Amino acid sequence: MRRTSRSVLVLAASVSITGLAACSSGTTSTGSGDATTAAAGAVDLASVCPAKIGIQTDWNPESEHGHLYQLLGSDYTINAGNKSVSGPLMSKGKATGIQVMIQSGGPAIGFQTVSSQLYANADINMGYVSTDEAISVSAKTPSVAVFAPLEKNPQMIMWDPATYPQVKTIADLGKTSAVVRYFGGAAYMDYLIGANIIPKSHTDGGYDGTPASFVAAGGKDAQQGFASAEPYIYQNEVKAWGKPVAYQLVHDAGFPTYAAALAVKKDKLASLTPCLKKLVPVLQQAEVDFFADPAPAEKLILELVTEYNTGWVYSQGVADFSVATMKKDGLVGNGADSTIGNFEPERVQKMFDITTPIYAKAGTKIAEGLKPGDIYTNDFIDPSIGLPKS
Repeated sequence: MRRTSRSVLVLAASVSITGLAACSSGTTSTGSGDATTAAAGAVDLASVCPAKIGIQTDWNPESEHGHLYQLLGSDYTINAGNKSVSGPLMSKGKATGIQVMIQSGGPAIGFQTVSSQLYANADINMGYVSTDEAISVSAKTPSVAVFAPLEKNPQMIMWDPATYPQVKTIADLGKTSAVVRYFGGAAYMDYLIGANIIPKSHTDGGYDGTPASFVAAGGKDAQQGFASAEPYIYQNEVKAWGKPVAYQLVHDAGFPTYAAALAVKKDKLASLTPCLKKLVPVLQQAEVDFFADPAPAEKLILELVTEYNTGWVYSQGVADFSVATMKKDGLVGNGADSTIGNFEPERVQKMFDITTPIYAKAGTKIAEGLKPGDIYTNDFIDPSIGLPKS
């Protein structure tokens, strides 16, 4: 359910994809892919981690996932058929002694949830699971989040500032006649409706992921999207629109889920603990390094998009805009302290308070006695690792 709310991030039906490579079921390799020992001075993961760490993302390769692709150096193997890339897991440019495999989500896994893949695919050790998803599937596929790469969820509602010059927030938008188009089943919309921020009569759960309806409405309708993508795409790549949009993050409207938090199966937490103690700080450092110099990982992301050829259109312009917006809008950051990737207990508790009535009303069974501390932990976070102060 949470995965599908992300999966509609502009498939860009109005943008030509003729330049993409033909779909391949084969493998493209840029090197041997061997990493039998850790480089001198590097973090040594070989003694405590599986020989290969498999990570499941929630969508096609994009800059929001840059911290993961930062883990790969120049020696990697692309499996276009499986929509995955593998290679030595690197930290600060040095091999750690194990391999990493990054599996794309969305169309690559039939739009299934990442939580389900943690249980269905034995090659996956961890994956992106948002707080609301973790709560909703806790009875069947429980997971524990160990690292939060995004400080704020990029999910937003956007509108035409020329049509609604007085609108500055989603709450302002709810006072207009605008119809808000979104992908049905999204918990954040249930929250916005339940909190009387947007009238239910002003919502349309039939969003299909393309710009067509937004453009056809001529600015009268509003729409869901990602703040780190659609504003650039609609102004620069959707020729039928070609102008700015305004937006507010759903986070800032009161739905503070941790999106794309890296989680492991609950029943594997204990056995993975020795690995996670060393691996999670490597993940933290990878995110710091990515935002210090995103170009190498962006190059790989764009190569993967071409090789995977799922119909996903992703340009250098969007990639660069994403990085800049993530920093500008605080989608990435250290939060209230100087540490990247840790969870705030108050936020997780708020998500419980918001979503449990929503899931109860929908008949979604959550794990009996579930508590906020059951779905996340800060035990593996290195508090000394954070983004530099600007």
